[in-house]
Amino acid sequence: MFTLNRVVLSLLGAAAAFAAHAQPASTLAKMAESGTITLSYRESSVPFSYLDNAKPIGFSVEVCDRIVDELKAKVKRPDLKIERMPVTSQNRIPLVQNGTVDLECGSTTNNSARGEQVAFAVNYFYTGTRLMAKKTAGIKSLMDLKGKKVATTAGTTNFQVLRKYFRDNNLDTEIITAKDHADGALLAENGRVEAYAMDDILLYGLVANSKAPADWVVTGEPLQVEPYAIMLRKNDPEFKKAVDDALIGLMKSGEFEKLYAKWFLNPIPPRKVPLNVPMSDELKANLKAFSDKPAT
Repeated sequence: MFTLNRVVLSLLGAAAAFAAHAQPASTLAKMAESGTITLSYRESSVPFSYLDNAKPIGFSVEVCDRIVDELKAKVKRPDLKIERMPVTSQNRIPLVQNGTVDLECGSTTNNSARGEQVAFAVNYFYTGTRLMAKKTAGIKSLMDLKGKKVATTAGTTNFQVLRKYFRDNNLDTEIITAKDHADGALLAENGRVEAYAMDDILLYGLVANSKAPADWVVTGEPLQVEPYAIMLRKNDPEFKKAVDDALIGLMKSGEFEKLYAKWFLNPIPPRKVPLNVPMSDELKANLKAFSDKPAT
């Protein structure tokens, strides 16, 4: 029996050693071994991550690409290849958790609940939930939605915030969930809802790229201020530090502010309309603080 136990233990040890060799302990090790990194993108999160002629573009896409440039030196793979994968509000967290996506480059709120499932890099934008409505609808605040319908995107923090607000204020407002931001805006355009509720910066992007921007207004008081950050897997401090260091480097060098101006102050594809959204005080402060603090 003793000999048999020793054999079993020996086999288990060999299997564990093989598994450790077959599965690199960190994302950086995986990148060094495979020569690839997988970045996700969103299809309609203007101006962060969206499609133009079937190609992912946007502020988040470019920020992540610059981070990868730094990671190439970190893993000693100048030939490191970027593979891109589309994600939705519903599947973005699971795909980061299971290792399919290495960096989620979109418009994701960094909050405490999500922090139990994934890690976040340094915050790189701040926004709040507001409304996109046709000017003819006469919607000026959330209170104007009493007894009416509003759309928001499934799997977002906006849904929880809106539901609580409507419940606390006894507004009897029906929330319709859309599969993505473009679908939510379409519900408002077709008159199926009175307004589309989402992060205000995404609403500005949707209005700018709509068929008739002059028909729309972004309105209502922001419900809360939330930070956006790039998602990555939990329990990989070496990879998080490498990503944070690369992002902080962009912020210190002034390159981050140039990218911000390109996507938030200047004309952007496809309609070449500027969003004209100046940098918020919260973001200006974080270009010095480099905080990854989540929203509660």
